Amino acid sequence: MTLRIGNASGFYGDRFDALHEMLTGGELDVLTGDYLAELTMLILGRDRLKDPSAGYARTFLRQLEECLGLAHQRGVKIVANAGGLNPAGLADAVRRLADRLGIPVRVAHVEGDDLTASYPGSLTAHAYLGGFGITACLDAGADVVVTGRVTDAALVTGPAAAHFGWAPTEYDRLAGAVVAGHVLECGTQATGGNYAFFQDVKHGLAHPGFPLAEIHADGSCVITKHPGTGGLVDVGTVTAQLLYETGGARYPGPDATARLDTVRLTQEGPDRVRIEGVRGEAPPPTLKVGRTRLGGYRNEVVFVLTGLDIEAKAALVRAQMTRALAKRPPAEVRWELARTDRPDAATEETASALLRLVVRDPDQETVGRAFSGAAIELALASYPGFHVTAPPGKGSPYGVFEAAHVEQGAVDHVAVLPDGRRAAVPPAPDTRVLEPLPEPPTEAVPEGGPTRRAPLGLVAGARSGDKGGDANVGVWARTEEAWRWLAHTLTVDRFRELLPETADLTVVRHTLPDLRALNFVVEGVLGAGVAAQHRFDPQAKALGEWLRSRHLDIPETLL
Repeated sequence: MTLRIGNASGFYGDRFDALHEMLTGGELDVLTGDYLAELTMLILGRDRLKDPSAGYARTFLRQLEECLGLAHQRGVKIVANAGGLNPAGLADAVRRLADRLGIPVRVAHVEGDDLTASYPGSLTAHAYLGGFGITACLDAGADVVVTGRVTDAALVTGPAAAHFGWAPTEYDRLAGAVVAGHVLECGTQATGGNYAFFQDVKHGLAHPGFPLAEIHADGSCVITKHPGTGGLVDVGTVTAQLLYETGGARYPGPDATARLDTVRLTQEGPDRVRIEGVRGEAPPPTLKVGRTRLGGYRNEVVFVLTGLDIEAKAALVRAQMTRALAKRPPAEVRWELARTDRPDAATEETASALLRLVVRDPDQETVGRAFSGAAIELALASYPGFHVTAPPGKGSPYGVFEAAHVEQGAVDHVAVLPDGRRAAVPPAPDTRVLEPLPEPPTEAVPEGGPTRRAPLGLVAGARSGDKGGDANVGVWARTEEAWRWLAHTLTVDRFRELLPETADLTVVRHTLPDLRALNFVVEGVLGAGVAAQHRFDPQAKALGEWLRSRHLDIPETLL
């Protein structure tokens, strides 16, 4: 009684053909699509300002043009959060599409997540709902279910609960589905995409296949992909995705809190990883609410500094711009010098460094012509070789993401069934306040021996990502010997030393021995979130790779 759930989208803008590839590449029962992220909600919110009937992922509709009949023919249910801010509007659009194509599908949607009216000044404010609204829709015979803001894992917990008849209190089973959903949610990140050891992917990453989970009635599953598709599914790729955008050992959700410290991974065969042993607990009493708002306006100019005296050239233009902006100073001014230059370089580009100036202000004009004009006026009056990467433009709006929480019972979670009936979805029957688990005992200190100065990435993988203004960096070892060394060596202090940008920030380390992994949460490194573009890598996607590139003394036995 295995349930085969596939994924065909990890974000709004993912591979367009993935829906068709997943429907034709092998057997499936349910095909999911994750279209929403913090930045996506802001984008959809701005779309809705221009057109109140907008607010959903239009790409999903275009995919269904080709694939709705195929899914119906093969008996595959489609569950997607592409409804965004307007799931009812998307459901109506799917019905019109089905009528036009002559395909008899039953469409349902989930709503109740929109709390924008309760948060004045917000562009969007949406609660992260669980999967039981999806369950109700599927139980009523829906072929296509579209939702607004549900948790990414809910796209899997909902169909699994419907298929196996799980009760809302079967937390171990639900937690197993939460873990499976977390692995699937980012699509090809589970099949070798963005993988630290990407050169080990023998089948190539030119066109990796999307993942699927074979879920069993006890909540365990096997992560795999369709036969013959590119990429790789192994313990490493699944570990990397398990660590992505998580925090401590308790991974909370509205259906269950999954204990990541109980997850056991086993390589069952080629491109098959079994996940079992997952324990679950009652979910927290509150739901997360993701709020976005317009934060003001930003602009930037990147000065190119070539050849000799890079630091002096940077100091000169910085002093000139500071003087030029003094009459109308922006609220925030940030400078960053990237030393991309090399001595005695063979090309002009590799002889050049980049000096980036970013300004922000509530007033668009302050960071518009007043700013760009000041930069252009320096063209013949500054450092030798003055030029910029692009003409400075007008100030553009930027967004801010903030998290809030509401009691589970404060949200009207509703499943709108295929026949139009509205079914209320009750909150979780039990809750448990989320508390951090005590850190497990530190691994025994490895025996001494010769060491060599080398990059951390030679013995450890990493994956990083964003959660609002925070970032996480998950680091894992591939052998027990490397794990004992890693757990002993990579302390919070060493982490800060290796990544100086985190030196003045709160960094929390979480230890997951069964995954041979450490997870570091860096608070505030992303400012007001990805839409604010606070730093060079606004989503912290490469923070883990920076860490892997840093050198430290590593035992030669590990190298």
